[in-house]
Amino acid sequence: MLDELFDLDEGHIQRIISQHNYRKVLFQLPEGLKPIAPKLAETAEKVGVQVIISGDPCYGACDLPLYEAKSLGVDLIIHYGHSEIIKPKLSVPIVYIEAKAKLNIEPAVEKAVFLLKPWTKIGLATTIQHLDRLGQARKILEKAQKTVYVGNVGYNKHPGQILGCDYANAKAIMDKVEAFLYIGGGRFHPLGLYLATIKPTVVADPFENTAYIIDGEAQKTIQKRWASINKAKNAKNFGVIIGLKSGQTNLQIAKNIKEEIERNGKKAVLLALREITPIALEQFPTLDAYVNTACPRIALDDPSSFTKPVLTVAEIYVSLGKTDWQELLKKGLL
Repeated sequence: MLDELFDLDEGHIQRIISQHNYRKVLFQLPEGLKPIAPKLAETAEKVGVQVIISGDPCYGACDLPLYEAKSLGVDLIIHYGHSEIIKPKLSVPIVYIEAKAKLNIEPAVEKAVFLLKPWTKIGLATTIQHLDRLGQARKILEKAQKTVYVGNVGYNKHPGQILGCDYANAKAIMDKVEAFLYIGGGRFHPLGLYLATIKPTVVADPFENTAYIIDGEAQKTIQKRWASINKAKNAKNFGVIIGLKSGQTNLQIAKNIKEEIERNGKKAVLLALREITPIALEQFPTLDAYVNTACPRIALDDPSSFTKPVLTVAEIYVSLGKTDWQELLKKGLL
């Protein structure tokens, strides 16, 4: 059960609702936590509030249901599974419930130590769910004679925290470390960690009590990115995508890229999309390739699902011959 794996802070939710006398609340949860949403709604309703659950996909704290909240007339948004990274201008307050994992990380980290044998300088990274366990991981690594680094660039992130699209904490220490240890489940974040740093990355998964190296999978992704860049070199008509999610709108960047494409003798149009999917892009058959200025992971994670190249902001400059591919790899793709 999910409530056995994560601290859902149900009592805290009830107290907030009662103290502020909220009447209508919108719950938003990422895909992995959505099954627990009806139970959370039931708990909240015990203090006399009407609960609406957002059924749309939620890809992170940059993907807040601001329009939906306004349309539904709710008093409060309760966002699960992420920490605050943007401060939107909205009259509706947002409460972030981080959903910390209740798991023991030590068995998985002990297994990861064996895979980390070739390296002595190790960077630690994780998501918000396991941040309170980084101290345990550090002790295990130091006991194994490793020198441990944890990035801390400030902003709205905690030391060692990475996001699906933001690896600044890891990049801040990438020149000091030989490899990274990522603590958490799934392949999404460790794959991004490798792509952002191009450093060996070992995963300690406390959900499965396993450890593995992500490098081979990440290298296949890099090969696919190079193939997309090369294919886009022959494109004559580009669509430059502007994301409409709350933390992914980069209008000025999109305009700059459109102008750069046109300076290189090609054509470009601006496309505004909330959900950037293969089906959505297939509605524009005269466009040969796309540049995505929203979340970079859309293009990076599954390029084969798109029938035409979808490049990141950095990659379009490689395709246009303005940036060297090898230089981009040294800096990381994210």
